[in-house]
Amino acid sequence: MKMVPVVLGFLLGMIAIPALAETHFESSLARTSLIELYTSEGCSSCPPAEARLSRLKDDRGLWKQFVPVAYHVDYWNRLGWRDRFSSPEFTARQSRYAALWQSESVYTPAFVLDGRELRGGWSGSLSSPNEQAAGLLNATSQDGKTWSIEFHPAQGGEGDWDVHAALLGAGISSKIGAGENDGRNLQHDFVVLHQQDAPLKKEGDRAIGSLTLASSAGSAPQKALAVWVTRRGQLPPVQATGGWLPTP
Repeated sequence: MKMVPVVLGFLLGMIAIPALAETHFESSLARTSLIELYTSEGCSSCPPAEARLSRLKDDRGLWKQFVPVAYHVDYWNRLGWRDRFSSPEFTARQSRYAALWQSESVYTPAFVLDGRELRGGWSGSLSSPNEQAAGLLNATSQDGKTWSIEFHPAQGGEGDWDVHAALLGAGISSKIGAGENDGRNLQHDFVVLHQQDAPLKKEGDRAIGSLTLASSAGSAPQKALAVWVTRRGQLPPVQATGGWLPTP
């Protein structure tokens, strides 16, 4: 008789433990575009570009037809305002693109679509869905930190692959106290808060791997995940996927 309360308490304790919900993002076979914006809180011409990116939050093609990311570069910090989202790694990424395009300099705002420079800006709209077959890309996590990646390239997709995952912040507001945007209240969406890259291992007709993101990196009212694959050591994406993350 004395064992009953102990067993009952154990069972109740088990019931009280919440089950971890799996988070899963998956592309279609058709290519999903990666839209990159290189921007800075210290750049007076960047807010209109960020506003165009923000409008994609309400576009039905979000995550399925395109995946947007905003990289904040650090070369405008010298004007007196340090962009809290800026990183020399993001500046280095833009510089790699510039070298690829044989450009002599980098600039903001700068839009990149699937590895192609959109000099002169971007209208904020996309044409009809891309029918080009790229392959199936899956990202799955049990804890929101460690992600299992599986990529099935279209038509076998010979070669080696890398995966890139970026934790994004949305609904962010920044009160600027110096520089070209002094006194303005800037709104940011799809800001890259943290990024990890990893090689994928070939296994039959697929490529698999995993990576871990710092889910606590940065604060934002809303967070999302962007995932894309490239050929080993290259910048232009081959396939992308992503989605909004559950609110803790």
